[in-house]
Amino acid sequence: MSAADEVHDVVDRDDRVVGRAPRGEVYARGLIHRCVFVQATDARGRIFVHRRTASKLVFPSYYDMFVGGVLGAGEDYAGAALREAEEELGVRGLEQPVPLFKFLYEGPGGTWWSSVFEVRCELPVSPQVSEVDWHTWLTLGELERRVADGEWPWVPDGLAAYGRLREFREARQ
Repeated sequence: MSAADEVHDVVDRDDRVVGRAPRGEVYARGLIHRCVFVQATDARGRIFVHRRTASKLVFPSYYDMFVGGVLGAGEDYAGAALREAEEELGVRGLEQPVPLFKFLYEGPGGTWWSSVFEVRCELPVSPQVSEVDWHTWLTLGELERRVADGEWPWVPDGLAAYGRLREFREARQ
């Protein structure tokens, strides 16, 4: 089964399930669905950053500071966060990612409910080759500089989640 054929829950603006559709149809028709964003940090507090593969349906070859993805039909946010983090980082036995907040992303690529998580990964990573073309660990300062310098094309939904994550953390201080 191709990624375009995977079935996803379709939700309304209040995040209530209203149907199901294949991923290709979800994107083609602009249907609202659910995604998870997991910021992974290593033992030194560095953030996992990667470039998506050219084969991705949405934002191919763009950079991201989150691992994650679309929830499968019937899947909950917490389960998807753990599954996606383990898959993309190429690890097993990761701690359950901690949920932080949820928001409705509306921008390039479509509209989807986005649940943001964080997880510490002290395991050696071996990123999933079908998802991750290149990766590194950046300090917060290095990430901030990369975002600000505009040299790397960042996924728009990841940038939106990152901006909200910064605001969330500042509000908690």
